[in-house]
Amino acid sequence: MGRQKVQLSLQTGSLVVGFMVWVLLSSLMPNIREDIALTNSQVSLVTAIPVILGSLLRVPIGFYTNRFGARTIFIISFLALLFPVFFISIADSLSDLIIGGLFLGIGGATFSIGVTSLPKYYPKEKHGLVNGIYGAGNIGTAISTFAAPILAASLGWVTTVRIYLVLLLVFAVVNFILGDRTEKKVHVSMISQIKSVYRNQTLWFLSIFYFLTFGSFVAFTIYLPNFLVNHFGLDPVDAGLRTAGFIALATFLRPVGGWLGDKFNPFMILMLVFLGLTFSGVLLSFSPTIQLYTIGTLTVALCAGIGNGTVFKLVPLYFAKQAGIVNGIVSAMGGLGGFFPPLVLTTVFSLTGHYAIGFMALSEFALVSFVLVVWMYYQDKLSLESKLIESTAQGMMVTNKDGVIQKVNPAFSRVTGYSLEEVIGKRPNMLQSGHHNKTFYEAMWSNIQQEGYWQGEIWNKRKNGEVYPELLTISEVRNDVGEVKNYVGFFSDITDSKIKNINIVKES
Repeated sequence: MGRQKVQLSLQTGSLVVGFMVWVLLSSLMPNIREDIALTNSQVSLVTAIPVILGSLLRVPIGFYTNRFGARTIFIISFLALLFPVFFISIADSLSDLIIGGLFLGIGGATFSIGVTSLPKYYPKEKHGLVNGIYGAGNIGTAISTFAAPILAASLGWVTTVRIYLVLLLVFAVVNFILGDRTEKKVHVSMISQIKSVYRNQTLWFLSIFYFLTFGSFVAFTIYLPNFLVNHFGLDPVDAGLRTAGFIALATFLRPVGGWLGDKFNPFMILMLVFLGLTFSGVLLSFSPTIQLYTIGTLTVALCAGIGNGTVFKLVPLYFAKQAGIVNGIVSAMGGLGGFFPPLVLTTVFSLTGHYAIGFMALSEFALVSFVLVVWMYYQDKLSLESKLIESTAQGMMVTNKDGVIQKVNPAFSRVTGYSLEEVIGKRPNMLQSGHHNKTFYEAMWSNIQQEGYWQGEIWNKRKNGEVYPELLTISEVRNDVGEVKNYVGFFSDITDSKIKNINIVKES
């Protein structure tokens, strides 16, 4: 139990540091622009650049976390981040910022480490909450957004950036000391894992959902500081505070989303999330005042936070054996979801003079995601019903209202010897043994028509000609207007019970 808590705390703290570094450029951009001349388009590019590597690296980092453990990958990541952080501190041009920013993406890629590692320490019914708590490490973006401009105002942005070097070294050492050396490792090739999941539509649906929920979180995180300064005329510190509030709300709601996914149907939670994002996209499209704009962005934070936690409840639920690679793919799509919106918004504004079209795109994408979740919800119900039918020990046969066989389960084949292909389209009388006369069957169907069901003992014949007794129940299935649409029969072979009764009679 102690190891669980230590690893959850350590890895969550490490994610905080990784995300603090990841948004370093967007947090300090108003200060950096005072020394390095950048256009609005260049600012959008520089602040979005860290998202690229932060997204693409999530796939291999998730995979190698499964192979080498969280301790090793966190240490390597923090040491690798020392170069871009120092390089940014000596940057004096757009190209320097792009190069340094690209490698800052390693900080964002660390997300794949914990979501792959931590579920190994907890039972499935807690995976949503645990991944939600770990995901709350997103608060690192709020810490940088809030603290970095304040430090830069008194120390200068160069010194502020170099403070992060100390933070990275400290956490590399902490992971070396406290990281779990005995974490369970998975030694499966990346190619074989990709082959086992890439055709699974659930993987790509979850990727779309996370593309929207986490993408909107990242996009607003890197977009808000400069937008609030340029569009509403706020000073950098005030803009940083407001952005930090957005990040904090989304971050603290992430564990709530995971917990809700544990307690309730996660698809229902996602339906509400995407309806909320649809509403906020429409509101932001027509927000002339900062008050309405604040309502729209806080709605995005609410929905993104809960949605992020809920999606990562579903990932280990569907892909327990391929957690590393799937966590990497889904989280990579989420990161890419944060790369495009700032660039799109900037382009739209330069062409039209406002952001309405960009925010409407968010609304429409959320509405499409809502439709996909509804479809998955009903597919999941059908899949569950199918599995229940197939796993039941009783034989089952479904006919249409005319008595033509539509479906049977595996137990039917085990009892009768007939395969699915041999009985579909035929009538149940193929099983009659000749043991019962016409009057018996007429009475049976008369009871079904009057009472809606019949239950009793009947002798039928297997494919090999053997006659056997079974306990049979036949029920009507009616639609909403009361019309009979199907008949369902459930039966159990009671041969053994008959033999026992015969033996008891003989012994007595």
